[in-house]
Amino acid sequence: MPLIVLWDIDHTLIENSGVSKEIYAAAFAALTGFPPSAPVVTEGRTDRLIMADLFHRHQLASPRWEETEQALAEAGAASEPALRERGHVLPGAREALEALRCEAGLVMSVLTGNIAANALVKLRAFDLHGLVDLAVGAYGSDCEDRAGLVPVARRRVGAAYGLPASTAVVLVGDTPRDVQAALANNAEVLAVASGSYSQVALRAAGARIVLADLRDTTKVVSVLRDLNLSHAGTQLGRPGRLPQ
Repeated sequence: MPLIVLWDIDHTLIENSGVSKEIYAAAFAALTGFPPSAPVVTEGRTDRLIMADLFHRHQLASPRWEETEQALAEAGAASEPALRERGHVLPGAREALEALRCEAGLVMSVLTGNIAANALVKLRAFDLHGLVDLAVGAYGSDCEDRAGLVPVARRRVGAAYGLPASTAVVLVGDTPRDVQAALANNAEVLAVASGSYSQVALRAAGARIVLADLRDTTKVVSVLRDLNLSHAGTQLGRPGRLPQ
């Protein structure tokens, strides 16, 4: 059975070391003429929601989204050198992506709050962009609510690869919003406590499967294989084997 694996980027695959918040601040300043007066709040939200909240907190009307997206893309492109210098790939992320590329029947892309242009910048900065199919991902420009990105990715992957709507989807992410997005869409989630949320917090959000990080490549691959077997068993009318 095919399996769609959708990766979050920030704090799941890479550590941006504050560059993300600088991108939002720079985009805001480009649009308003002055910097934000308070720190940008991200917490797994989409770029649409982050920027709308930023304007709301400054009691300003949001510009047209097309203008905001362009400002974000320009700020993101300018940030790539700083990202390379200050950021890094999280332990095990590259190894997991490379190992999973060899898995038959598996499609890997991203489900991220970043706009597509900045998702590419962040992965390209660390030479990860060729390990996932970015053309079929779901991005922060597609929907304000992260949960609404899952159907977007399903449609794109299905159209590109000829997969049925029943194809199993697994989100890999580090925040409760990743967990909630999966649960709201009958998808599985592999939660990774590599960001600011603990394993306890991710389990409390509803994640069945939580890892401290991606260091154990064999474990990551095993979990995703077992999720695929579990889904395949359900499709065939018999219980699947659940990951331990």
